[in-house]
Amino acid sequence: MVADLPTTSMAAAVKFYTSVVGMRVVMNQGWIVTLADRERPEVQLSLMTHDATAPVVPVASIQVEDVDASYQAALDSDAEIIYELTDEPWGVRRFFVEDPDGNVVNILSHIR
Repeated sequence: MVADLPTTSMAAAVKFYTSVVGMRVVMNQGWIVTLADRERPEVQLSLMTHDATAPVVPVASIQVEDVDASYQAALDSDAEIIYELTDEPWGVRRFFVEDPDGNVVNILSHIR
């Protein structure tokens, strides 16, 4: 699970999290930068100016084993789908769903 924080200045946000918190950049797509703890690389944070294909910046990205099953479970629960199940060009299959409190969550699996 990775927290997603919106930013209006990617450079300032990256500088803050690398210099103050000591994280390192592990992915940079311009609109999203993912940082990781130097000692525990599984501890990550993503900074986003926007989402390249979806309408909103989610509050978290959660990787699951079977995104299709999660999507079906979301549909069966009548949860509001914010962004339909999509294969993205950067190698993930994902959808955005609203949780019961209105938080938008990105549910994804890496495409094998």
